Amino acid sequence: MLALRIKKAVRKGATLVVADPRRIWLTKLAKRHLQLRPGSDVWLLNAMMHTILTEGLQDDDYIRETTEDFDAVREVVLRYPPEEAERMTGVSAEDIRATAREYARERHAAIFYTLGITEHACGVDNIWSLSNLVLMTGHLGYESTGLNALRGQNNVQGLNDSGANPSYLPGYQPVDDPEIREKFAAAWGVEVPTRPGYRLDQMVSGLHDGRIRALYLVGENPAQTEPNAHHVEEGLAGLDFLVSQDIFLNDSTRKYAHVVLPASSFAEKDGTFTNTERRVSRVRAAAPLPGEAKVDREIVQLVAEALGGTWPRYPDAEAVWNELADLSPNWFGIRYGRLEENGMQWPCTDLDHPGTPYLHAPAPARPSGRGKFFPVDYQPPIEEPDAEYPYVLTTGRTLYHYNSGNMTMREAGVLDKQERPFFEIHADDAGALGIADRQVVRLVSRRGALEAEAHYSERVYPGLVWMALHFAEQKVNWLTHDVGDPLIGTPEYKVSAVRIEHR
Repeated sequence: MLALRIKKAVRKGATLVVADPRRIWLTKLAKRHLQLRPGSDVWLLNAMMHTILTEGLQDDDYIRETTEDFDAVREVVLRYPPEEAERMTGVSAEDIRATAREYARERHAAIFYTLGITEHACGVDNIWSLSNLVLMTGHLGYESTGLNALRGQNNVQGLNDSGANPSYLPGYQPVDDPEIREKFAAAWGVEVPTRPGYRLDQMVSGLHDGRIRALYLVGENPAQTEPNAHHVEEGLAGLDFLVSQDIFLNDSTRKYAHVVLPASSFAEKDGTFTNTERRVSRVRAAAPLPGEAKVDREIVQLVAEALGGTWPRYPDAEAVWNELADLSPNWFGIRYGRLEENGMQWPCTDLDHPGTPYLHAPAPARPSGRGKFFPVDYQPPIEEPDAEYPYVLTTGRTLYHYNSGNMTMREAGVLDKQERPFFEIHADDAGALGIADRQVVRLVSRRGALEAEAHYSERVYPGLVWMALHFAEQKVNWLTHDVGDPLIGTPEYKVSAVRIEHR
């Protein structure tokens, strides 16, 4: 949907710039493609801010009135001139300067980012850099601006809002706050833990060091989607008990699950979805539940009761939502009856509140009311190419398949080539190696190997290869490494060193 809106905006005269190591289809519409090397985002963004500062294009009034710690960022980015950025990123200094000028001078300028900038060991640094760029130019709190995260899966925003984060209870209320814990304990009739739970990367580590002996998966396929997949497979195989709640069997459940609880798809249940602009919308069941499948909330309740829990029975999805709204101030005013037309955007603090179209208006939504700058220096990728592994592997998705392909690869695909494991390689690299187009070769990293067709592609530049994560029979995550961001643990899927072997 957003891609369609971007296309419409370009046709109406908007300027589109795409920053991506790979030539994606949106680059056909873009005025400029910043084809940077994977992992060099901080160099690119700091060089843009260098241009903005040296040419006096920053919004001094906004910086003075609504931000803090700007001088620390100024000091850092002035060490990142575009000419040196060209050497580090592969993007010309001219293109860096032109993009910086256009972004700073245009009042309605928005940044949209996806997993390509977060799936790095410096993922948090990358987002801080984007935030610095937004704050420096004052592009926040009004129409067609801001720093907008395009979520990797449907309703990820709603999932986080509802508390699917080890550090927060529903509504982004910190679990280490005694008053917050007391409120939820009174509502739920149980003692709320005082410390956060494990992140996903910590769970994978826990499979190997004895901390985790049982695992409950809900719509997840870690044997295929997590990095260093051989390591993950070993951990799953060593569990005492694995239960999966899902609509189809997948690579994790088929091989390692002791129990599978048949769940419902989005088309078979009621509830809400929340999109990237914080708009909560109703979802209604369009088909009956098949066989013995149940809606997720009912499965969880039945499991809780079997374990001796005395949960209140939630008769429908509305009852679950009402509990969230009752306990979460920023959602209190959003009730099902108010979602009938076009949904509502949180914060919505009371029943007469109209919702909040622009989150950071009139000032950044922090307790201080001021946006915070974070100075960021470049950190190189964890693993860079060398003589033994001379190519950079980066991963992603194809247009017609989704994640591990558990739903989209069950029937014949839209494009035949996307039904067989393949990777993209520049013709110059393939020619130098003596590899023919569509020839099956081996990709090898320090963690594993796979076989796939080598597809000549102008989408990648010499030295870069790209592969989708959809193929269960030849998992690209056998190759990726599992070192992640030190603050949040997001793995560096986007940069791994590989070599190519063939007969």
